[in-house]
Amino acid sequence: MAIKIGITGGIGSGKSVVSRLLEVMGIPVYIADIESKRLTNTDPFIRQELCALLGEKVFEGGELNKAFLASYLFGHPDHARRINEIIHPQVKDDFRRWVEGQSFSSIVGMESAILIESGFAAEVDVVVMVYAPLELRVQRAIKRDCSSRELIMKRIRSQMSDEEKRKQAEFVIVNDGKVPLIPQVLELISLLSEKIASLSGK
Repeated sequence: MAIKIGITGGIGSGKSVVSRLLEVMGIPVYIADIESKRLTNTDPFIRQELCALLGEKVFEGGELNKAFLASYLFGHPDHARRINEIIHPQVKDDFRRWVEGQSFSSIVGMESAILIESGFAAEVDVVVMVYAPLELRVQRAIKRDCSSRELIMKRIRSQMSDEEKRKQAEFVIVNDGKVPLIPQVLELISLLSEKIASLSGK
């Protein structure tokens, strides 16, 4: 059975960079954000539940009406919880199926910005947080999303704080543009390999 790691961190922290490095080093990573979007478009249960909640308009012309869904999501704090209750259990099931298909790997990963908040942390053995200073995260996100500082700060405030994430992480990778990333990722893999060896009694 593979050791499952959860990769999380705030907007602009560099989770995707760490995930890509892990993949280059032979560790497959399930990107929860991409897969949840795929499932929202294709999973019959999610489609049925979203239509029951929001009406047929949510799938206009057979395609997900992203603008309509977004306006509902941000309309009230309770709305996101309702949508997540529909989507997250399906993502968890999909992740479990995906893990079963990675039988050749001793370590697999899941990348999710809301790993802890969504309950996905319960699906993994080790939580890895990617950390970057707030100002650097804001600058990266503005550049990446072609967005305004105000919108990025609003998104950051809506997520769990870095301090809270750090408390719940077993391993922290610093991605501040100064500390080299590769040695930190190699250290993580080394620690995980030791854990695998001790579990298998080698």
